[in-house]
Amino acid sequence: MMIRLGLVGIGKIARDQHLPAIRADDRYELVATASRHAQLDGVPGHVDIAAMIAGDHRLGAVSICTPPVGRHAIAAAAIDAGLHVMLEKPPAATTTEISALADYARARGVTLFATWHSREAAGVGPARDWLSDKRIRAAHIRWKEDIRRWHPGQEWILDAGGFGVFDPGINALSIMAAILPAPLLLDAAQIDIPEGRGSPIAATMAMRSGDAEVTADLDFLQTGPQSWDIEVETDAGTLRLSMGGSVLELPGGEPVTREDREYPRLYTRFAELIAAGKSDVDIRPLQLVADAFLVAERRTVAPFQF
Repeated sequence: MMIRLGLVGIGKIARDQHLPAIRADDRYELVATASRHAQLDGVPGHVDIAAMIAGDHRLGAVSICTPPVGRHAIAAAAIDAGLHVMLEKPPAATTTEISALADYARARGVTLFATWHSREAAGVGPARDWLSDKRIRAAHIRWKEDIRRWHPGQEWILDAGGFGVFDPGINALSIMAAILPAPLLLDAAQIDIPEGRGSPIAATMAMRSGDAEVTADLDFLQTGPQSWDIEVETDAGTLRLSMGGSVLELPGGEPVTREDREYPRLYTRFAELIAAGKSDVDIRPLQLVADAFLVAERRTVAPFQF
C-alpha cells in the first residue's frame, strides 16, 4: 500500500538524506511539506504542521526533520490526527517528551519510529553479531568533526536544547548502545561550552558496560580529516568501526567497506513498522546525553562564531 507522506522541515538533513531516500522508495508518495522557510517544487507546501494536516492531502504518515526543540508539539499534532510518525534523531528535546509521545502513539494506535540513522551503517549489524558472545574489556569513541563543514550557519545547534557536539555524538552513542551486550552507564563527563552559547562544542564521557570501561571523546572543531571511530577491545581481539560505522575491521582481518544505505534502510523500516502496526522507540542514546548534562563538569571556553 502506498504511504502518502508529509515532510516537516526542509533543512540540510532533509535535502541531503530524507528526500533522496523517499524519492527512491516506491512505497512512498511525498504529497505535502511543512516549513517556515522553504518549499519543494511540485509539492504543496505549508507553513506548519497544522496547515499541512488541514490541507486535505489524505496523509498517512509524516517524517519530522526539524530541530529537536519544538518537535514534541509537531509530533503530537500528527499523532492526534491519526498519522504515523517518523522522527529524525535526536527524537525530542528531552527524555520526558519522547516518552510522552510513545505513550500517546500507543493510545492512538499509530506507529512512532524514533530513528538512529548511524545504526543502519553497513558495519554496525555485523559488529553487533560478532560481539554478542565476546567478553568486552574496554571500548572507546572518537567522534570529531568540523561544525562549520557539517552544520554551516546552524546557530540553533549551539543554543540551549540544540545538543551542540552531542548532535553528532549521539550517533556514536546510538551505535555503542546497540552493539555492546551489556547496558551502557555514565559515570562522569566534562563539557566545554563557548562563552555566550548554550550547548557544548566539545565533551568527554566516562562510562561502563558490565565491567568494561567505555570512553568518548567528542569534538566539534576538528579540521582536516574527520574522525567517526569506535574501538571495542575483547578477549578475542579489537574490533574497529570507522567512518561512522561504514568500515568494519575484525581482529586479524582487513577493513571491510560496504555501501551505506542508512536513510533508505530507515524508510524501509518505517514502512515495515506501519504494516505491522508496531512502533520502535529506543531512548537509550538520548538518556546518555541527558545524563551527561546532569553530571558533567562544565567549562566555559572561547567564544565561537560560524
